[in-house]
Amino acid sequence: MKYTIFGESHGPAIGVVLEGVPAGLELDMQAVAKEMDRRRPKGDGLSTPRREGDEIKILSGVFEGRTTGAPLCATIDNADTRSGDYEATKNLARPGHADWPAHVRYNGCNDYRGGGHFSGRLTAPLVFAGAVAKQLLAQRGVFVGAHISGIYGISDAAMEDLTSLQAVADKDFPVLDDGAGEEMKAAILEAKEERDSVGGSIECGVFGLPVGLGGPDMWDNAEGIFARYLFAVPAVKAVGFGAGAAFALMRGSEANDPLYVDDDGTVKAEQNCAGGINGGITNGMPLTFEVTMRPTPSIARTQFTVDMEKMENAELELKGRHDPCVVHRAVPVIEAAAALAACELLGI
Repeated sequence: MKYTIFGESHGPAIGVVLEGVPAGLELDMQAVAKEMDRRRPKGDGLSTPRREGDEIKILSGVFEGRTTGAPLCATIDNADTRSGDYEATKNLARPGHADWPAHVRYNGCNDYRGGGHFSGRLTAPLVFAGAVAKQLLAQRGVFVGAHISGIYGISDAAMEDLTSLQAVADKDFPVLDDGAGEEMKAAILEAKEERDSVGGSIECGVFGLPVGLGGPDMWDNAEGIFARYLFAVPAVKAVGFGAGAAFALMRGSEANDPLYVDDDGTVKAEQNCAGGINGGITNGMPLTFEVTMRPTPSIARTQFTVDMEKMENAELELKGRHDPCVVHRAVPVIEAAAALAACELLGI
């Protein structure tokens, strides 16, 4: 199953084409709508005030409620755009954004409004694609869940099992420890008050993958497949599997995962530092990883930049509507990317 996302932040619509969706899937549109709602801003001051309905319009690939096997194309209208916010600064490259490299790569023809095709707005159709992937995975007994693991140095409780993550999916602010969540919210609002932004991290688990998926080379490596999908999500700047960067602080005796034969005859590990992958191949434990997301680059503070038309130094003070933090809205996005990666790993 392959996907192509199309559209721009301030264009008439955005969307996705999914190829290779198996025929006969009875698409649960209520479950799709729930996933879309998880990504939408909640009007709580923690996200952009831009309000989009994110209603899915399926153009092809579904007939009488079931997938047909043809390419599945879905669109989402852009209704709440204020393109004039970007007119005065269209030639000023926003630090941290793709404005300058995109200007060079596309000879200045790219849509600059709201970041165009590079906008976080394009994660909405990705969530739809992931919602379809999740329904296909559920038929195989595979489930995906995630939570905010940290924002600006404030940590959530560690992920334990799928049940706890399923409860998180029903929260507006997806953390395991609500007390830590309140501290994170305060940090976001403080950054917003100071015309700044904060970053954070998301921990995700894929549960139910069988042993033996993937391979040792660059094309089949399970970590490589997941990394490819995850780094396609705007703002993701690091991915660590299992213990991740903490491996640098361990000895082998701490990092190794001792094995044993369970009562049901399956081989299991006493811990999961490897994140469910050894040698690029799934080992039967939950596939776990953590992504690091940069602070939102669109901030209201004055910043140094360049005028791309005049090719001279300039200063930039952004107007418009921006997220002081994208991490809480990105949890279903990361789940979507993981679900699509899991489908590739399974050969769906």
